[in-house]
Amino acid sequence: MQRTLSQHLPAHVGETVRIAGWVHRRRLLKSVAFLIVRDAAGLAQVVVTDPAVRAELEKLTEETVVEVTATVTSNGTAPAGVELTDPTVRPLGPLAVPPPFDLYRPALTASLPTQLDNAPTALRHPRRSAALRVSAAAVAGFRDALDARDFVEIHTPKVVSSSTESGANVFALDWFGRPAYLAQSPQFYKQLMVGVFERVYEVGPVFRAEPHDTVRHLAQYTSLDAELGFVADHSDVMRVLRDTLAGMLGTVGERAGGALATLDVTPPQVPAEIPAVHFSEALTIAGAPADEPDLAPAHERALGEWARREHASDFLFVTGYPMAKRPFYTHPDPARPAYSNGFDLLFRGVELVTGGQRLHRHADYLAALAARGEPVEPYAGYLDAFRHGMPPHGGFAIGLERFVARLVGAANVREVTAFPRDLHRLTP
Repeated sequence: MQRTLSQHLPAHVGETVRIAGWVHRRRLLKSVAFLIVRDAAGLAQVVVTDPAVRAELEKLTEETVVEVTATVTSNGTAPAGVELTDPTVRPLGPLAVPPPFDLYRPALTASLPTQLDNAPTALRHPRRSAALRVSAAAVAGFRDALDARDFVEIHTPKVVSSSTESGANVFALDWFGRPAYLAQSPQFYKQLMVGVFERVYEVGPVFRAEPHDTVRHLAQYTSLDAELGFVADHSDVMRVLRDTLAGMLGTVGERAGGALATLDVTPPQVPAEIPAVHFSEALTIAGAPADEPDLAPAHERALGEWARREHASDFLFVTGYPMAKRPFYTHPDPARPAYSNGFDLLFRGVELVTGGQRLHRHADYLAALAARGEPVEPYAGYLDAFRHGMPPHGGFAIGLERFVARLVGAANVREVTAFPRDLHRLTP
C-alpha cells in the first residue's frame, strides 16, 4: 500500500491508508489512547481502542519512527478534520531516545543555546521547521522573480586568493601550501559576469570573520545577490529590487502558506514604490548628528517607525550614503560627489539590503584606488575586465536569514538558521 502524507488524508475518508512518521505525542486516557504522528506535511491523529494495540503504543517513546495502517474517519476536532481508526502500529526502527525538550508543545521552552546544541531534533518542531520552509520559498521566489527578468544564475568561487574586497576580516585557509581565504561576497565575480550575461544572480554562502556577537549577525550566511548592466543609475537597481522582494513575498505566500499559518504570520505588502530618503535626511529623521558617517541600529529602528507612521510601509530606502563608508567600486553621485549612488533597504527598521551603482570605467577604478591609497596589483584580475568594455551597472545583496527573521518576527537570526555559524558556534 502506497504511503499517504498527512495533508492528503481528507481525500481518503472511508479508505484504509498507510502513513509513516515520528511519534509526536501519545495521550493515554482511561478508555482510549491517541497517537499523534508527525510527517513532513503535518500531523495525523490515530485513535487506539484495541487493548493489544494500546499495549504496544505504551512501549513507544516520542520521536520513534512508526508506520500506521488504519481507516480514515471524519472528525471535525482532529487535525485536518480527520483521524485514523482501527489502526495497526509498527515501529520502523528501534525506540528513540527522547530529545531534552518536548516537541509536541506549541513552542519550544528550551533556551536558544539548548536548541542550537540539539539542532537536528529541535528543527523537527513545527515552528522551527516552518521558518525553514519560509526560507526555502523565499529563495524560490528570488530565483523566479529574476528568471522572469532574463537574469542568469551563476555560481562563483567561495575560495579566493586575496582578501581585498572588504578588508582584513576574512577566514584564512591553506590551499595546497598557498594562502587562501573564504569569500566575503561574490561582488567582483558578479560584476565580471555582467560582461557576459548582462543580468546575473547567485544564491550562496558568504563568510565574514567579524567578531560580532549580536542577534542579527552570523559568520556564515546565505546571500541573495543580483547584478544588472545598462542601468541609468542606482534607481534602476532599486526598482528591480522592489519587484524581486514582491516576488519573494508572493512565492512565500503561495508555497509556504501552511508554514505562515503555523507561525501566525501575514506577509507585508511591498509598496508599488518603496519610500526613499537621502542619507542626510535620514539622519535628521533619526535624530542623529549631521556629521554621523553611518546609521546605527537605533537610527535604523527610528527610520523604520517613521516609514510605518508616514508611509504605512515596512520598507524604506536610504540613498546617498557617504562615499567614505562605501567600497571603492561604488559610483559617486555626479551632483554631490561626497555622496554615493548607493543605498540600503531597511525592512522593519533593520538593514536588509545593500546595493547601488558601480563604477564601470577602468580609469575611474584607478583613480578611486589612488584616492584611497590602495595599490592596484591585488585587484589586477578584477580590473582587467574593465579595460575590455563594461556597461554602467549596479546590483544588490539580500541577507536571507535576516529577511526571514524580520518576516516571521524572530528575535534572533539563529532561530531561522538550521545550523548557525557565529563567533562561538562551529557545531553541530
